[in-house]
Amino acid sequence: MNANTPAHHLVRPEDLPRGISAIRVLPHATLDALWDSIIVAPDIKERLLSQAILNFSLRPKVSRDQLPMHGVILLVGPPGTGKTSLARGLASKLAGLMPKAKPRLVEVDPHALTSSAMGKTQRAVSELFSQTISEQASNGPTVVLLDEVETLAADRSRMSLEANPVDIHRATDAVLVQLDALAESNPNILFIATSNFPQAIDDAFTSRCDLVIEVPPPNRDAVTEILQQCLAGLATQFPGIATVANSQEIDKIAHACEGLDGRALRKMVVNAMAMSREVAADPNKLTAAHLLAAAKEAKLVRSRKGGLK
Repeated sequence: MNANTPAHHLVRPEDLPRGISAIRVLPHATLDALWDSIIVAPDIKERLLSQAILNFSLRPKVSRDQLPMHGVILLVGPPGTGKTSLARGLASKLAGLMPKAKPRLVEVDPHALTSSAMGKTQRAVSELFSQTISEQASNGPTVVLLDEVETLAADRSRMSLEANPVDIHRATDAVLVQLDALAESNPNILFIATSNFPQAIDDAFTSRCDLVIEVPPPNRDAVTEILQQCLAGLATQFPGIATVANSQEIDKIAHACEGLDGRALRKMVVNAMAMSREVAADPNKLTAAHLLAAAKEAKLVRSRKGGLK
C-alpha cells in the first residue's frame, strides 16, 4: 500500500486484478456502520455471524468427508433490502472477532469477467478463483463478496440455446469446479454471495451453499425504525429535523411507507427534502407533510412497476 492508496484499501483501484473491484483491510468502521444501519430481524444477523464464525473455526479442523462445507453463504431477497451492506458489514464484524488474523475483504465485480468471445468468460472466472482469490487467501483469512452471483453462476437449465450457450455453461461450470477446489485447499476463505433473483442461480451452486438466508423487505416496526434512524442521523446536521423524528406523526408516516424497502425509504426522505426549494435550501424546515407526500409518491411509482399490491 502506498501514499495514494486509501487507508482501508490494500490495492489502488487501477492496480486491482481483473474481476476485483476492491480489496479492503478489516475490520473497518465504515463497514461496521453498514451492518448497524441495516434493520432486519435480530435472528438474521445472529445466524449470519454464527455461520461466519463456524466457517473459520470448524472447516480447518474437520474433514470434508465428514462435513462437506464449501464456505459459502448466500443472501437472497428483493432489491434494496440491504444484502450487499449486510455482506460487507458481516465481513467487518467477523474480523473484529479475529484481531490477530488480519483478515481482508475481496469484492468481485462479476460484470468485468463476462465476454462475448467464446471461452473468455470461462478462463477469466477460472483465473479469478484459482489465482487471484487463492493468492489473497494465502495471506490469511479472506472474505470474498460475490455480488449478483447469478451473473457468474447462471441456471444452466433455464438458458436459451442462443447467444453462446456453451460459453455460458462453461462459465458456470468453472465457478462450481473452482468452489470445490478452494473448499478442499483453502478452509480460510468465506464466500458471501448475494442475489436479487435466486431463481436465476444454478441449483448446483445453491447446493454448495452452507447457508441460504432470505433478507425480506422491512415490516411495519422495521419501517418505523429505519425512518427514525435516518431522520435522527440527519438531525445531527439539521437540528430542526428532530422535531419530525420525535413527533407522533412518525407512525402515520411509517404506515404510509409500508411496502417500501430500506433503500427506497431513505431515498423517500431525500425526495421529501426536495419537495420545495425552501426545504432544499434549509432541511431544518422538513415537516411530516413533506414526508407523507414523498411516501405517497414513492408508493405510486413502485405500484406502477408492479412492486406493490
